Amino acid sequence: MIAEKRMEIPEGVNVEINGGKLVISGPKGTLERLMRYPSIDLRIEDGELIISTESERKKIYAMLGTYAAHARNMFRGVEEEYVYSMKVVYSHFPIQLKEIGNKLEIVNFLGEKEPRYAEIPESVKMKIAGDEITLTGIDKELVGVTASRIEKATKVRGRDSRVFQDGIYIVSRA
Repeated sequence: MIAEKRMEIPEGVNVEINGGKLVISGPKGTLERLMRYPSIDLRIEDGELIISTESERKKIYAMLGTYAAHARNMFRGVEEEYVYSMKVVYSHFPIQLKEIGNKLEIVNFLGEKEPRYAEIPESVKMKIAGDEITLTGIDKELVGVTASRIEKATKVRGRDSRVFQDGIYIVSRA
């Protein structure tokens, strides 16, 4: 039995396979990902990306679906950017945000003297507007990881989180 996932390559998007590395480029940029796994083949035929396997093992079939999802996310990312919106919430001490190089500095969180930091990768663009942060980028994984780093940097420790609900939280994803 041959299992395969077929994805049509969108107009204006170029796809290359170089030694197990999938390279997708489009109007917004270029993404590449190593997609090498035993018994899984990637090929391009008639304007479609085909990910297939001849194995009947569940583990390999599951990885087939994972690779298809990664490819779909890459197609969407090079055509339109991923956007995460975050909201700064505070009731006790006003939180101040500063972009310093490739880091977000969070000052006065719960009245702490030491600032907290969240690292921002170069390919993710951050815009701070008052009490809202907007993260944009073509790599879904990097934008999501960046948002989670910011949330984790404002995790309340040593206090009752039901009372101290201050922090920076993801509001929407698109």
